[in-house]
Amino acid sequence: MNHRRQFLALTGAALAGAALPSMAWAQDYPNKPIHFVVPLAGGGSADLLARLVAQHLSQRFGQPVLVELRPGGGTVIGSNLVAHANPDGYTILFIANSLVINDKLHSHLPYKGMKAFEPVALMVNSPQVLAVNPASTYHSLKEWLDAAHATPDRISLASLGPATTQHMAAAALQAATGAALIYVPFTGGALAVNAVLGGHVDSVLGNLAEMSAHIETDRLRPLAVCSAQRLPTLLQVPTIAESGYPGFEATAWFGVAAPAGTPPAVIALLADGLKSAMSDPVIRQQLESHGLQTAYLGPTALASHITQQYGRYAHLIDDAKITVQ
Repeated sequence: MNHRRQFLALTGAALAGAALPSMAWAQDYPNKPIHFVVPLAGGGSADLLARLVAQHLSQRFGQPVLVELRPGGGTVIGSNLVAHANPDGYTILFIANSLVINDKLHSHLPYKGMKAFEPVALMVNSPQVLAVNPASTYHSLKEWLDAAHATPDRISLASLGPATTQHMAAAALQAATGAALIYVPFTGGALAVNAVLGGHVDSVLGNLAEMSAHIETDRLRPLAVCSAQRLPTLLQVPTIAESGYPGFEATAWFGVAAPAGTPPAVIALLADGLKSAMSDPVIRQQLESHGLQTAYLGPTALASHITQQYGRYAHLIDDAKITVQ
C-alpha cells in the first residue's frame, strides 16, 4: 500500500473506530484554550480566515481559540510544531496545498509528512491572480510573456513560497509557456503583493484575497486569473487557459488538520464547528468580499481530496522537475 492510500485508509479507520472511551473523553472537550497554528505570515488571506474561524469557534466552544502565526520553511516550521504536539485537540493546524506539496518535494521532513496529521475539514478555495504594478509597461499576459521570452531571467515574479500553490503555479506557467522568470518567494502572500506595490518586484502571482482591494483602487493591474473560468469579480480579466494555454489551472485551498492520533470524537467536534463557521452568513459574506469561496468538506472527504491533490502535484513536480533549494 503506497503512502497516499495508507493516509486515506488510516484516516477512515480512525474515524470508523471511534471508541467509547474517546467519546466519553470528548464530552469534556474543550476545557481549555485551543491553539490554532497558521504556518504562514500575517496580513494575508490565511490570517484573515483563521481569525474569523477562531472567533466563531471561541463562541461555539466557550473557550479561547488562539491564532498563532508560525511562518517559515514553506510551512514546514508551523507544521512540525503541530505534528509533535499532544494529539488531544488543543493544538490544530491551518493547512493548504503545501501539506501535500511538501510531502512530495521533501524526502526528509522533520515529521512524517501527511501521515503526521488527521484531516479535520476543508474550509475555502482561493482563486489565484497574476498582476503587475500599474506603472508597468505590461497590459496583458501576452505582453508580459513576450517580454519574458525576449529577455529570459529578467522579469521577476513574487509569490508565497516555496512549496505552495503559487510556487507550483509559477513553475507550471514557466513550463507551459517556455518563459524563464526570476522566482522571488515570500513567507506571506501579502508580503509578495507589497513587494510589487513598492516596485521591488515586477509581478506577483497570489491569492485574489490579498489583491482585490489593490485591484479595485488601481494599485495593481491584473493580467490573468489562474482559475478554469473567469472570476465573477474580475470578468474583464482572461484566464491563462483561454489565453493560449488550455488546461492551465491553479487554485489554493485552506483547511484544518490535527496531530495524528487525535480522538475521532474530537475531530468530529472540530469539524462540526468549522462547518458551522462556513455556514454562518456573516462569515461567508466577509470571505466572499475578500475573494475566498467557501467549500466545506468533512474529515473523510478531505482525506480523499488530499490524496487526489497529492497525485496531481506529484505529476506536476515530476514533469516540471521542480525542486526546492
